[in-house]
Amino acid sequence: MMRGMYAATQALAVVLLVVVGAGCREEKQAEPLKSLKPEPLPSLAVPGEAAPEAPRPASPSEVEVAGPIHGEPLPAPALRVALAGERVRVGEETFEPARPDDAERLAQRVKGHTVLVVPDADTFLVQTSELFTVLRDSAESVWLAHPDGPVAYPVVLRDEAGFRAWLEEVAPGKLRIIMRADGFELTTSVGKLPGPDPNGPSVPVRAGRQDIVTLRRGLGLLKGRFKTSEDICLVPSFGTEVAQAARALGGNFTAPGEPLFDTLCFVYPTPHKASDGG
Repeated sequence: MMRGMYAATQALAVVLLVVVGAGCREEKQAEPLKSLKPEPLPSLAVPGEAAPEAPRPASPSEVEVAGPIHGEPLPAPALRVALAGERVRVGEETFEPARPDDAERLAQRVKGHTVLVVPDADTFLVQTSELFTVLRDSAESVWLAHPDGPVAYPVVLRDEAGFRAWLEEVAPGKLRIIMRADGFELTTSVGKLPGPDPNGPSVPVRAGRQDIVTLRRGLGLLKGRFKTSEDICLVPSFGTEVAQAARALGGNFTAPGEPLFDTLCFVYPTPHKASDGG
């Protein structure tokens, strides 16, 4: 009988050891939260991210800053809409889109047409709100001509509300070029592309001019990081000349007819609504 009790005691001890061992076994820990962070963006200031550049002269030439002019061939046939401040010219007709009657006439004139917007040197984006609203709602498609060469850019027009709606879409990247007086800020859903100054724009102005050459290189880095992104938005300061904004669109092209991103979104200011007189 003693032998049986001894065997039972040993068996109970083995069971207790197994239970205690199982309780002490370490559970598999979850991955730390920092491991879920997206990969950092490449930097325009880090050597090796792109082909090395030669030392920059203190006074670079226009070609060194603007680079070659790339884009799509001018659309033909297209209805040309020439900018002249708050007025536009279509053939022999002149319109002032801020006037409701003119806006309605212009809408009928461009309805169903491919439209080529031809900027002058002095029209600012803030003067084009009503024009771009008419073109967005009535034209078949809208192109913006480069002021310095025979190329143009098909654009998707978005006002401020449309731009916010685009940002809220669930999609990777959400790449945009914020065009400011001090340069270009290249911004994504995971932050901005760093430039030489972490507190400044991604692509600062160079010798007082917008640096299209470096913008093109920066967009190439973003394309390598966001391979499935197909669209990008240009968001110019509303005090920017339309011609300058058109030049910036050329940064999306690495060669004639070869865009980095297939769809160019162009953000314009929402037209001011007149207050009711009563």
